[in-house]
Amino acid sequence: MAPIARLAFRPTITGRENIPREGRVILASNHLSFIDSIVIPLSAPRRVQFLAKSTYFTGTGFKGFVSRTFFTSIGAVGVERGAGQAAQDALDAGRNILESDSAFAIYPEGTRSLDGRLYKGRTGVAWLALTTGAVVVPVGLVGTQEIQPVGAKFPRIRKVTVTFGTPIDLSRHGSAESGKARRGATDEIMAAIHALSGQELAGKYNESPPSGTLQKLADRVFPRERV
Repeated sequence: MAPIARLAFRPTITGRENIPREGRVILASNHLSFIDSIVIPLSAPRRVQFLAKSTYFTGTGFKGFVSRTFFTSIGAVGVERGAGQAAQDALDAGRNILESDSAFAIYPEGTRSLDGRLYKGRTGVAWLALTTGAVVVPVGLVGTQEIQPVGAKFPRIRKVTVTFGTPIDLSRHGSAESGKARRGATDEIMAAIHALSGQELAGKYNESPPSGTLQKLADRVFPRERV
């Protein structure tokens, strides 16, 4: 698919040499469109795996077969979405990929940005890096939201820029068990992504606002770590 996609979309790809050709590496990217999970594997110089909704693999009939075959072929691993145990199970799936000395792509924002801004990173990416010893390559995507905007059924031909940044060794932040280390490492990753994407910073997490006065107060007094 890579030659066909590059011919059709003519993306500008920079920094492919920054991705180690072997060993554990995390590609940490901003997230603007569904198409991001196709653009990154097709732009990288080695096979990249990432997590995808389990429903892409459980469909029935011809449509389900096409979806399952496509996502499997581009390196996706099906997981249940959600918080709590579901979030940890997803991180464990990513850890298994990295411990096989593979490349793993993740979106620290958690979900795609609908307004084009760069949101605060969740600390799961730091946990993965500090737990497995993987280096992190920041990725800046520009223009992918124009290929397939929210609600669009089919992609459009638009200019896309993919920039792979300099690898980051996060080990100096400390242990994966330290919340301070996870937060510091995540903030360093997000700063590198911001430098590549040039997006406006949202300064908050990309999630629905808390409902109810008590929940809003609890989030202010006892801020939760987002993984």
